[in-house]
Amino acid sequence: MQFVQNHLDDLDCKRGVNWSCLRYMLGEVQYGGRVTDDLDKRLLNTFTRVWFSENTFSEKFFFYKGYSIPTKTKTVQDVLQHVEALPLVDSPEVFGLHPNADITYQTNLANETLSTIINIQPKDSGGGAGETREASVQRLANEMLEKLPPDYVPHEVKGQLQKMGPLQPMNIFLRQEVDRMQRVISSVRSTLTDLKLAIDGTIIMSEDLRDALDCMFDARIPRLWLRLSWPSATLGFWFSELLERNQQLSGWISTGRPNQFWLTGFFNPQGFLTAMRQETTRSNLSRGWALDTVTLSNDVTKMMKEDVTAPPPEDMGGVYIYGLFLDGAGWDRRGAKITESPPKVLFTPLPVVHVYAVSSANMADSKRQPGGGSLSLYSCPVYKKPRRTDLNFIFLLQLRSVQPAEHWTLRGTALLCDCK
Repeated sequence: MQFVQNHLDDLDCKRGVNWSCLRYMLGEVQYGGRVTDDLDKRLLNTFTRVWFSENTFSEKFFFYKGYSIPTKTKTVQDVLQHVEALPLVDSPEVFGLHPNADITYQTNLANETLSTIINIQPKDSGGGAGETREASVQRLANEMLEKLPPDYVPHEVKGQLQKMGPLQPMNIFLRQEVDRMQRVISSVRSTLTDLKLAIDGTIIMSEDLRDALDCMFDARIPRLWLRLSWPSATLGFWFSELLERNQQLSGWISTGRPNQFWLTGFFNPQGFLTAMRQETTRSNLSRGWALDTVTLSNDVTKMMKEDVTAPPPEDMGGVYIYGLFLDGAGWDRRGAKITESPPKVLFTPLPVVHVYAVSSANMADSKRQPGGGSLSLYSCPVYKKPRRTDLNFIFLLQLRSVQPAEHWTLRGTALLCDCK
C-alpha cells in the first residue's frame, strides 16, 4: 500500500497511472517476490492484469455481479456503506473460480474433520462382542497377501530387457520403475507377514508394525509403505493403484512396449517424458537435433483409452498417454477444446493425449492451431495428485480454448493424474 501511495503522490496528471509499472511491482516484487511457485506467480500476475487497468474505474467494471467499485461515493462513510452492503458469504466466482470450487472446499473441509476425529479416537482393543481390531486387521492382511503380485525375478527381467534393447532410454526408465515397484511389493509382503505373526504373539510388535496395524484399521496407508510409494486417499485406493501400476509394468516387460501409457502408473513421470525426448532426439540426430533444444508438444486426440489400437505415427514419434482428469474445466470432444465445467461435475476425463518432442526451431509451427485467431492456447499444468505443489508438478500441456488463457488461470484449471 505504501508503494501505491508513493506512486499516486508522484503521479503526472497528464500521463495518468503507469499501470505496467504498478502491475510489475505488485505481481513481481511486492507480492510476487515472496512466491516460490512459478504457477502461483502466474496466477498473481493474471490478477494484476485483469484487475489493474484503466478499465477498473469504468462504470461497467465489476469483479462479479454485485461486486462493483463505488465510483460515486464522496466520503469514507459512503465507501463503508457500500462494503457493508456486500454479501456476507463470497461466491467462488468473485475470484474467477467456477461455482464447483465451493463443492471442493466443503468436501475437503469435511474430509479433514473426519480425519481428525479418526486420529484422536482410542486405539485400544474393543471389549465388545464384535470383531476386534487385531482380528479385523489380520483378516485384511490375509486378503491383501492373496492379491499381492509375485516378486519380479531379476534374471527374467534382465533377459526381457536384453531382447528389447537394454540401452534404449525407455527401457532404462522401465528398469528403474520395476526396481522401485519391487521395493514396494517386498515391503508390503514383509510388513503384512510380520504383522500377522505379531498379532499371533510369535514376534514382538515393533513401532512400524504398530503403526501399520493402526493405519490399516483406519483405512490409511502405513508410514513405511508411504515412504517408498505414493500418497492416496485411502488404503483401498492405494492398494488398487499398486495392482494397476504393477499390471502396466509387468505387461510392458512380458509383451513389449504398449501402444499407450497410463501416466499415473509411474513413480517418475518426468523421467518417462525425458526418456521419450531422448529417444526422439537420437532418431533425429541426422537432422541436427540436440537434447537441450528439444521441447515437448502435444495434441489432444478424440480417442479414448479403448479406441487406441496402434502406437503414434512413426514420422511424429512420441507416446500416447491417458488417465488425466480436468479440474476446473470441462472438455468439448467434438471441438477438441476446454469448456466450462457442467454444474456439480468436479472432474472431467481427458481423451488420449499424443505427447511428442519437437526441435525448438519448429516450435512456432507446432503452436499454430487450426481455427485461425479464434482459438487461444492455455498452458495447463499437470499434477500427479490433487495437492498442487512443486513436488507433484509434471509438465505443461497446451489445450485449445475459445476464452483467453487468463480465464482458465483464474479458474484454477489443471490436469490431475489422480482425482481421488
